[in-house]
Amino acid sequence: MTGTARILVLNCGSSSLKYQLFDGEQVVDKGVVERIGEPDGGPGDHAAALRSMAERVDLTGLAGVGHRVVHGGVRFAEPTLVTDQVVDEIERLVPLAPLHNPANLTGIAQARRLLPDVPQVAVFDTAFHRTLPPEQASYAIDADTAQRYGVRRYGFHGTSHAYVSRRTAAVLGRSPADVDVITLHLGNGASACAVAGGRSVATSMGLSPLEGLVMGTRSGDLDPAVVFHLERVAGWSSADVDRLLNQRSGLVGLAGAGDMREVLRRRDAGDPAARLAFDVYCARIRFYVGGYYALLGRVDAITFTAGVGENAAQVRAAALAGLDGLGIAVDPGRNDSGHGERRISPGDSPVQVWVVPTAEEYEIADQTRAVLGC
Repeated sequence: MTGTARILVLNCGSSSLKYQLFDGEQVVDKGVVERIGEPDGGPGDHAAALRSMAERVDLTGLAGVGHRVVHGGVRFAEPTLVTDQVVDEIERLVPLAPLHNPANLTGIAQARRLLPDVPQVAVFDTAFHRTLPPEQASYAIDADTAQRYGVRRYGFHGTSHAYVSRRTAAVLGRSPADVDVITLHLGNGASACAVAGGRSVATSMGLSPLEGLVMGTRSGDLDPAVVFHLERVAGWSSADVDRLLNQRSGLVGLAGAGDMREVLRRRDAGDPAARLAFDVYCARIRFYVGGYYALLGRVDAITFTAGVGENAAQVRAAALAGLDGLGIAVDPGRNDSGHGERRISPGDSPVQVWVVPTAEEYEIADQTRAVLGC
């Protein structure tokens, strides 16, 4: 990160507000306000949550506020200074991210009221993936329909993939422009990304964050005919299917638990459902790693990040098992020990495997500084 200015980063969810305050490179305050708008004791709305935060956090001398915005569509390929016109354009993207963009917009609106003299910057999850080539961004459906309704691959977790791929290049002692890396962001939401020379060239999430890897409650890749089948045979509505695929699928659908720690505990205790969930989860990752290896043609490193990626050694080992022929291997001793940023592949492995903790707020602060020139 360059510059020494104070930057406040806000990540506003439907019922939560996460924040980090940066003074130069240092995080000087951070926290989360939860249960916003809920009847059992949380702040009444996001305005109250921001006021509560402002009472506890020293916001003097701010150079800017960086906001996480999930969906930037095709319009926003870079972090952008917030204006009334930008707000209107983000609002027009709500149909593409109905669960996320409205909350992000609420955070922007309330922060502008609370800090009217401080410039605000929107940093988009999708922006890093605007470099996807047409053959990766396009779905094979009627082109006019796709154009009219914005049906294409957008990709998500962009701030994480950007930070982690750049950091991987740094630990390899090379420029991002000279490195090809596969980044695996494995949290409650999960996505893979192929990064060639610092640019996203393929990613597993698509029109929405539902596509791709198996997640805590989301299905990931699925035959679209499943939707029509449930509508015809079970009489389900589109809302019923939406709830199934977003809230009752993934690990929770297969094992009854969406937290990988609980899945591992049950698997180790001999639960066959948990064993299947683990195997499906890891097999999907391995499928994408192999595909992205073929796409890139050369891979310098594979990097695990986010809650599961950083902490679940069993997942890392199983996800890359059997890929020795591609020069990909995990050293058991390195994988099962240590914390933080570390290499977990053997010393002579052609493809290095790393764990790099993600720092999305750090990336948002960095991009905010770049926009503001501070």
